[in-house]
Amino acid sequence: MKSLQRSLALTLASILSILVAQIAQAQTFSELEEARSHSQSPATTVKEWLAQIEETENESPVQVTNIQILTTDQGLEIILETQDELLTVDPETFRIEGNTLIADIPNAVLALPETSEFVANNPTEQIASVRVTQLDTSTIQVSVLGDGALPTEAVTLRTGDVVYSLNEAQNEEDEEIVITVTGEQLQQGYFVPDAVTGTRTETPLRDIPQSIQVVPQQVLREQQVTQLDEALRNVSSVTSNNLFGNFTNFTIRGFSNAPVLRNGFRQYGNLRSVPETAGLEQIEVLKGPASILFGDLQPGGAINVVSKQPLAEPFYEAEIQVGSRDFFRPRIDITGPLTTEENLRYRFNALVQNDSGFRGFDQNYERFFLAPVLAWEIDDRTDITFDLGFTYDKQPLDFGLVAFGDGVVDVPRDRITNEPADESDTTFLNAGYLLEHRFNENWRLVNAFRYFDQSYFASFYFPTIFDEETGDLLRSFQTRDLDFQTYSLQTNIVGEFTTGAIGHTLLFGVDLSRQTENFFGQFTPPISPLNIFDPVYGATPRPDIAELPTLVDNFTAQNRLGVYLQDQIDLFDNLKLLAGIRYDTVEQRREQNPSFTNEEGSEVTQSDDAFTPRIGLVYQPIPAISLYGSYSRSFNPNAVTTVTGDFLEPERGEGWEVGVKAELNPGLFATLAYYDIRKQNVATSDPVNPDFSVATGEQRSQGVELDLTGELLPGWNLIAAYAYTDARVTQDTDIPTGNRLVNVPRHSASLWTTYTVQTGDLQGLGFGVGFNYVGNRLGDLENTYNLGDYFLTNAAIFYQRDRYRVALNFRNIFDVNHFVASNAGGRTSGIQVGAPFTVIGSLSVEF
Repeated sequence: MKSLQRSLALTLASILSILVAQIAQAQTFSELEEARSHSQSPATTVKEWLAQIEETENESPVQVTNIQILTTDQGLEIILETQDELLTVDPETFRIEGNTLIADIPNAVLALPETSEFVANNPTEQIASVRVTQLDTSTIQVSVLGDGALPTEAVTLRTGDVVYSLNEAQNEEDEEIVITVTGEQLQQGYFVPDAVTGTRTETPLRDIPQSIQVVPQQVLREQQVTQLDEALRNVSSVTSNNLFGNFTNFTIRGFSNAPVLRNGFRQYGNLRSVPETAGLEQIEVLKGPASILFGDLQPGGAINVVSKQPLAEPFYEAEIQVGSRDFFRPRIDITGPLTTEENLRYRFNALVQNDSGFRGFDQNYERFFLAPVLAWEIDDRTDITFDLGFTYDKQPLDFGLVAFGDGVVDVPRDRITNEPADESDTTFLNAGYLLEHRFNENWRLVNAFRYFDQSYFASFYFPTIFDEETGDLLRSFQTRDLDFQTYSLQTNIVGEFTTGAIGHTLLFGVDLSRQTENFFGQFTPPISPLNIFDPVYGATPRPDIAELPTLVDNFTAQNRLGVYLQDQIDLFDNLKLLAGIRYDTVEQRREQNPSFTNEEGSEVTQSDDAFTPRIGLVYQPIPAISLYGSYSRSFNPNAVTTVTGDFLEPERGEGWEVGVKAELNPGLFATLAYYDIRKQNVATSDPVNPDFSVATGEQRSQGVELDLTGELLPGWNLIAAYAYTDARVTQDTDIPTGNRLVNVPRHSASLWTTYTVQTGDLQGLGFGVGFNYVGNRLGDLENTYNLGDYFLTNAAIFYQRDRYRVALNFRNIFDVNHFVASNAGGRTSGIQVGAPFTVIGSLSVEF
């Protein structure tokens, strides 16, 4: 382990040295930048373009920081990437010289890393080369040389959301050249400069006084991510908890039960379905208290998954993945316009998945998923998007392993503590709409609705008592039948205005939600023994479910109302203030029918409310560096109850954070943060009755995080993270003060880097390598046993040419035995075993 730690230290030192070197260059990059202004609406005709040129002719040239070449069924697309500036192109400069299509772009300079011009040879059969050069001090030239003749295929030039056709130069009869506005930004690369999660407005990450990390589509693709937790390993301070494989439960900055939002909406309930990654565009992680934006949340942060949206250009992709242990996962992703005006667009994602797993169960892991989306541009001011997602899961119910002494029992990784026939069925449906109306270029209304419906049934043997001397484990046969519904409505008004020389982005919003839950469970006393060291499965006949006594039978309803106000204030070009406040009121009601835990039945109600403020400041001494500090509070009503049926008092948290964000070069972004968070009246699993909860005084988490993502050199991408977390119990009557929180390592780190050959015969060939390190964690709040640490090594090789892509990924290359997490419910169940060496191969084709 010491050698692994030395390797980790050397790797982190290398990352830090890159960071320091790049910061030293940041001033050079910043000298080429002017303060970024708000983007104006894209022009759609030459006349509109000329009007914009008159407004911007005195501005400093716009930097083109990256250039990409994409081949499509129609031809070739050239993408000119900038930071936040609007790059306008004059179609009247398009011309033909011999076999070459040429476009001169004024008010622009090339700011490419390590090169003064861009050249791509033989991108298609009809095109010999694409070259982008600096024509003079403020003009760049794009030239497309045909292979022996002018290319007849479509050649387009994209800047931001605007697409220009270079072929229009061949048609001199057109008096007015029409520009295509696609309506969406195709995000490529590792660095995503903007995220909605942090402010509910489209704000650059560097201007938000809070740590936010984004796992983009390219990382999901190159790592062949099939589960949400695989993607979140790339983010600092995020670790998994175990909910027996069926539901989401993550820890952020030491605090568990971090909510997983879907496009900004929260699914309520104790058991939340895991989002399918095939339908995701990117994953955003907001660190620290965020109640002002999303209501009752844990103070560690929130995870927001962003769905794929319809595109204006046709795109059809089919992929099949196969891998270890009979893994089989075909999927499709198709999108495009439904009308010639492209104002009605669709997208459809679907997959099936089958996997035999590495644990000792009789049945496979099965999944079916589909997600249709329809976007309608009603007019030039109003858009509405309808979407639906459906997931069906059938899989074993895995209760993991048990604690033994101060560690985990030493048995083969496929050993199970329940029965091979134990399984669960989950059906999850979510549907909703997003409506946006723009009153003018400065004010808009956003209204959205989301409906979640989830049903779950499982029958299983649940481990309850373990005799470490004999190895005998007593188990209770149980069933769980749950049904959840959540209705949520959000309405926001966003406006941009000035008071004197001070700019404002104002957000005012109201959200409403109602969540209902029916929970019915049955059980037998712990009478089914199993020896963990010499198991004999099936020795006890499965009882008749109809004859089982009732363990729990209740109905819970929660009604929430939140009102919030936020202002992003540009005091100066380099000094930005964010301030806001939210008011929440929550009503909870639980009806308990007669059961084993409540013989007479009961009804309990509780109402809670709170104000939660947020304030933060960003100072940018140079455009490439942002120094920030923030303070915020959180409020989270406890939906769980004690064994007597009473609700716990709400959890309340507060935290402050300071840090630095740096654009080390165009396309490479780093965040370094220090935080201190406290949470009072924490709900934890009752060690005597794990189906119920108890409150534990106060917990505190302090730590340092470093996240680095982006492009180091053309074709060389990196996403890396390190976290030091000190999370402890600071006040309690039952838990010793100073005990570490469950599943939280002091040290954790990750690295993933890929390189793709850019030119030549091997163009499109790529390689990836990385690791995940997780330090020792405690398995329960009493700190009676350890889960140990682990270091996993991963790699990939892939090749993309034209419409085809093949890839091979290797996970846990050295087949390290490890434990991912415990469920924090005690010593007798829920210690999740990590997967062994795994290979996943894929073949995809675009039509």
